[in-house]
Parts: sequence; structure tokens; C-alpha cells
Amino acid sequence: MTDAQRVQIEYCTQCRWLPRAAWLAQELLTTFETELTELSLKPGTGGVFVVRVNDEVVWDRREQGFPEPTAVKKLVRDRVAPGRSLGHSDK
Repeated sequence: MTDAQRVQIEYCTQCRWLPRAAWLAQELLTTFETELTELSLKPGTGGVFVVRVNDEVVWDRREQGFPEPTAVKKLVRDRVAPGRSLGHSDK
């Protein structure tokens, strides 16, 4: 794969959401260990919790609530590895 596949999780430091962001990052890195070229955690404020793939917002807590890992994995998969099975997460 020659194209960069970057995921960014922006989280609110005021709300102490680093553990939640780090856990989601671990889930994504474990699932997409060969597809992702970068995963970053971006400190933010004001209640932000946003997941971006290649600068495209795929999940925003303000609109969708907190994500389940399975939902985010499907959104990331659709952008970095379309057609790939996620096993039991696809069911």
C-alpha cells in the first residue's frame, strides 16, 4: 500500500477522555495493523471526541454520541480496506 492511511482521534483533555481515546486507538491498531500507516491522539478541549480517517470526520461525539469500537472499525474499514471482513464484528 503506497497511500498513507491515517487515523486521528481528537479527545477532550478537560473531560479526561484520554483513556477512552487510547483504548479506541489500541482497538484500531490491533484490527488494522497492516493497513494503517499512522494513528495519532490529538488533545482538544470543549467536549470534543472526533475520529478522522485521512482528515475526513467519520465519528463526532456531538452528533453521534460515544462510539462503540465495532461501529468505528466498520467506518475505518470502509475507507482503508474496503471489502475486508471484520469477522464477528460484521455480524
